[in-house]
Amino acid sequence: MDVGKFIVDQALILVPVLYIIGMFLKNTPKIKDWTIPYILLVCGILGAIAIMGLSASAVIQGILVAGTTVFTNQLIKQTREKEE
Repeated sequence: MDVGKFIVDQALILVPVLYIIGMFLKNTPKIKDWTIPYILLVCGILGAIAIMGLSASAVIQGILVAGTTVFTNQLIKQTREKEE
């Protein structure tokens, strides 16, 4: 599946940005791991709205980039655990 068909080029920059935010959140002791995807979801939606303007499409793009970020993180995490 080609993610590029679903996420517009404007919003694609949010994936690495959200990934970095997620890494910082993961290293913050007061933030529980289970809250990180929700925080990234809100950040993704707000980021997409900031880039694309307030619209349903921007909200959907924010959800898609947050999902892609969390999925990418899980792929990396599972690959590392499998190798160990």
